[in-house]
Amino acid sequence: MKTKTTENLFADRVANVPQSFIREILKVASNPAITSFAGGLPNPAFFPVKELEQCASRVFRQQGMQALQYASTEGYYPLREFISERYRQRYNLDIPPEQILITNGSQQALDLIGKIFINPGDHVLLERPTYLGALQCLSMFQPTFQEVQLNADGIDIGDLEDQLWSNPIKLFYGIPNFQNPTGIRYSADVRQQAVDILSRYNTYVIEDDPYGDIFFDETELPPLYAYMPEKTILLGSFSKTIAPGMRLGWMVANPEIIRKATIMKQASDLHSGNLTQYILHEFLTMYSLDAHIKKIQDTYRFQRDTMISCLKQYFPATVEYTHPQGGMFTWVTLPEEITARELLAKAIEQNIIFVPGDSFYARNPDTQTLRLNYSNVDEATMRKAMNTLGGMVAGLVEA
Repeated sequence: MKTKTTENLFADRVANVPQSFIREILKVASNPAITSFAGGLPNPAFFPVKELEQCASRVFRQQGMQALQYASTEGYYPLREFISERYRQRYNLDIPPEQILITNGSQQALDLIGKIFINPGDHVLLERPTYLGALQCLSMFQPTFQEVQLNADGIDIGDLEDQLWSNPIKLFYGIPNFQNPTGIRYSADVRQQAVDILSRYNTYVIEDDPYGDIFFDETELPPLYAYMPEKTILLGSFSKTIAPGMRLGWMVANPEIIRKATIMKQASDLHSGNLTQYILHEFLTMYSLDAHIKKIQDTYRFQRDTMISCLKQYFPATVEYTHPQGGMFTWVTLPEEITARELLAKAIEQNIIFVPGDSFYARNPDTQTLRLNYSNVDEATMRKAMNTLGGMVAGLVEA
């Protein structure tokens, strides 16, 4: 008896979406014996559990029926007002709540943008390397990916112009603040030069900014949106500052894009969780977000310093790495004798995991690179694991 296969029933797009190495490796990280530098996990010590519990109680007592009802696709208006006011206070940006769409994390915003803009074969420009989640999400729409090189101060301006001149780039996706995976932040000069170039082309900018609040010095730089609001789609998230389990982010864009994204979201999930939005807004009203973020900044700065000191102390001098001024990651380049996958195989034997850098490239991956997360490992554990990892690198170099 013949058995019919279902393989030919799947849409072509399924084959084009890369599997998330991070999601797979985090299954291993659930083992308490594992020291994980792999996930982009916020430190759970800063999840405001008690405060959110109190806020939830108040919401149920005072607004329970409204919070549990269907709601507008655009999102809870007072929450959008809070985001609008925060942009005004921080950057003097006039963004009305009507130009803010609440999404299920900024990841959903990427999906909506792909649905609005990308036809198969359209050219999409990514940083090299780029955020794996964006690569995975945008791949679903079957674009042609181009890459622009990253320098220590942001994207390579000459390479950016070459890419825009050589290809009809519809979208440029970038993370100007403490980029995932490298931790790099665009300098003020790079931001200005990038916008000057991008404004001359028929290209929209997707500015992903989940890490902008987590800066370690006193210098805040304006988003690309501040220079070019009509052609920039700015994404934000509460995942890194409040809790990722709430799955709440947002999109800022011109009214036409917000209208189209709202229609796409209606077709997808009707609206983001109404109850969660009420609880989050109650928290933001009752407590100081800046005071909460300050505690995160202070701890992550210390964890960053610990990781950099470990790289200096325990790793061979031929290893290169970024020195992030914010965010959650540093990016390591190994000597040419070693690949990151080779190192990972040995590290797993010692209950240490990280993400090899080849996962973060759209094309021609650099196999000597790897990403280390410092936000979710305590000092003693970090020093012990980094000492072991550095010894492995030295051993592989000498072998």
